[in-house]
Formats: sequence, structure tokens, C-alpha cells
Amino acid sequence: MSQHNPSNASAATAVPGRHPRWQPKRPDWLAAAGVLFAVAWGGNEFTPLLAMYRIHEHMSVQSVNVLLGAYVVGIIPALLIGGPLSDLRGRRPLMHLAPALSIAGSILLMLGGDDHVLLFAGRIFSGLALGLVMAVGSSWIKELSTRPYSNSGDAGAGARRATMALTVGFALGAVVAALLAQFTPIPEIAPYAVNIVLTAALWLMLIGTPETNPTVTGVPLGDETKVSTKHESLGQALKLKEAVSPRFLLVVLPMAPWVFGAAASAYAVLPSLVMDQVPGFEVAFAGILCFVALSFGVLSQQMARKFIKPHSQRAIASAMCAVIVGVLIAALSAFTHSMVITVIAAAALGFAYGLLLIAGLQETQRNARPEHLGGMVGVYYSLTYLGFFIPAILSALAPMITYGVMFVIGAIIAALSVVLIVFGTRKH
Repeated sequence: MSQHNPSNASAATAVPGRHPRWQPKRPDWLAAAGVLFAVAWGGNEFTPLLAMYRIHEHMSVQSVNVLLGAYVVGIIPALLIGGPLSDLRGRRPLMHLAPALSIAGSILLMLGGDDHVLLFAGRIFSGLALGLVMAVGSSWIKELSTRPYSNSGDAGAGARRATMALTVGFALGAVVAALLAQFTPIPEIAPYAVNIVLTAALWLMLIGTPETNPTVTGVPLGDETKVSTKHESLGQALKLKEAVSPRFLLVVLPMAPWVFGAAASAYAVLPSLVMDQVPGFEVAFAGILCFVALSFGVLSQQMARKFIKPHSQRAIASAMCAVIVGVLIAALSAFTHSMVITVIAAAALGFAYGLLLIAGLQETQRNARPEHLGGMVGVYYSLTYLGFFIPAILSALAPMITYGVMFVIGAIIAALSVVLIVFGTRKH
């Protein structure tokens, strides 16, 4: 004979907007992670298609690298405004906007063909969507992974779940787009059409996911006992004191551009070094190399639970050491043009990317006040996306400096960054 458990009833009623008798079969954070995954897929599906646009549409390397980085034009404003706006108005409204923007971006890219204007616009829409889900979605997943919305997650669960959804979306989006472009008769349509269907399906799963922003709901999260009820304007919300704190400036700022700097180097620079060794399969090879890099990113994020603790003071410096190793292997790849070393370099850079992404996000979330969580996550991701300009910078310098020498210089800069990060960690 079953007995009534009062704690279960109270847990059910603790979630705002939820009927006490309705118990979901899946955790709430999974729906938010699904949208983050789908939009990340749409944001990265363009990357392995760079080879297709170069070969089929006769675009220059500089042109396609500009298109690769174009969505940063959408990402950074969405991160910097979307995060603070979600702190004021809630996570749910902006998370419903993101998949709509992502679908619009894929439609523009699908119609773009050799039209630079449409391709550029599509990349910006994809960037707007990705910026929203990264700032708002990462904050929402963190809150949905804590009480009263979940009893199963530890202190670092939210950051791991968000970065995992992001990285898996990046990886699968790249490899599926590459294979569709390489082996289907409609290479400029099929990759985007698949993403449109996927995003629409996962968007529907988001319906019914509860609002979690403590400023909006008044429900404290985790161990927080006080929730700010002060109603700020957006201008006030954008003034994030945490973003100019000595700790953030000395520890997070030096590492952030290396996150996507490492990833972008792996799947936008390395393929070009050995592309002549895979004639006829350039697009598929670019997608596979991207998948290798991001798969090792997923692997490192899985391993992060064991050696990157939520309150670790040395996590970022350790992850930066992995970046140095990856950049040095990339330099060896550039000097030798070895296919094997190129694949190893992509794996090493992807592994470093995964560690760095989660270490930086945990550091940012740990030091952000609850009412500024979305804004600070937006600032963090904005800084990481500066690294996406690295391939364009390297390609511009390539006529004057070889890629091998540039990677060696990059390793030296990364080492200096580690010194600054260690100093910042000990000082503050």
C-alpha cells in the first residue's frame, strides 16, 4: 500500500506555473538543451561548406572566411543585449525567439547560392539565434539544473549540460552538412533544409518549460536565500560590475578568445593545409576534420567532471596548457603537411576547446550575481567569439608569414596568457 509523501507534493508546487499533479517524464533542462543543440547545429553547418563555396561558387579564401566570421556580427549584440534582457524579462520569451531566427537564417542561406548579400544576411540571423541561446539558454539550463527545478544536478551540472549541448550541436551540424553537401544532388539546399526541420521539431519540445529567472519568479535558486526584486532598466542591467572586476579581467578575459580561436583553427585553417591530398572530397574532409575536433571537445567536457571542479581555481590555467599543446601540434602540421599530424592537431585543439569552454563558463557563472547571470554569460561568450576572427587574420597574414610560424607565435602568446591567468588567480 503506497503512502502519500508530503515532500513530493511540495516539490511539485514549488515550480512556478506548474500544476502540482503534472509531473514531466523528462527533465526540464533537456528541452532547453535541445533548442541550444539545434541552434548550434544551424550556426556551425556553414563551416564545412566553406570548401564547397570556394570550389563551386569560385569564392576567394578571404571571402569565405569573412562569411565564416560574419555571424559574429549577430552573435555579439545578441549575447550582450539578450543576456541582460533575459535577466529583466525572463529566459523563456527569448529562448522561443532564438529558433525562429535560426530557421530564418537557414532559409536565407538555402536561397543564397552565390549571392553574397543573402549569405551574409543568413549568417547574421544564425548569429543572432546562436547568441541568444548561448547567453539565455546557458543561464536557463543552469537554473533548471538546480532546486526547485531539479534535485539531480551538482554545482557544475548546468555548465556541463549547456556546453555539451552546444558542442554536440556544433559537431553534428558540421559533419551532417558536409556529407549532405558532398553526396546529395542539392548540396546548397539539403544541409539547411535538414536543420530547418530539426530546429522546428525541438522548438515544439520547449513548450511548457517553466520560467526560472529568480528576479521574475521570486523563487530562490540553489542555496540563495535572497532574490533581488529591484526593477532595473535595460541600461542599468547592461552595467555589469562583475565584468570589470580584477578577477574577470585577469582570469577570464585573457583566456576567452582562445576558446573559439582553438576550435576555428581546427576546422577552418587545418583543412586548407592538406586539401590537395583529398581531391574531389574536399567538403567531406572538412566536415570530418571539424567532427574530429568537436568530438574531442565533447570527450574533454565529459572528462571535465573529474578534474575541473565547479570551484577549482586552476581549471582555466590547466585548460590553457592544453591549448599550447594543440597549437604546437598545429604548427607541426603546417610545417610537414602530414595528413596524420593534421588530424591529431584537430583532435588536440578540439580537446583544448572543450576544456576551456567549460572552465571559463563555470568561472563566470560562479562569480555572477543571480540577477546578472544572463548578462555575464553573454559577456563571456562575446569574448570567446572574438576567436572566430583568427582564421581571417591568419589568411590575411599568410602571404607574409607561413602558417607554421604563425602557430608558433600563437603558442608563445598562449603561454604568456597562462602566466597572466595564474597571477590573476593568486592575486584575486
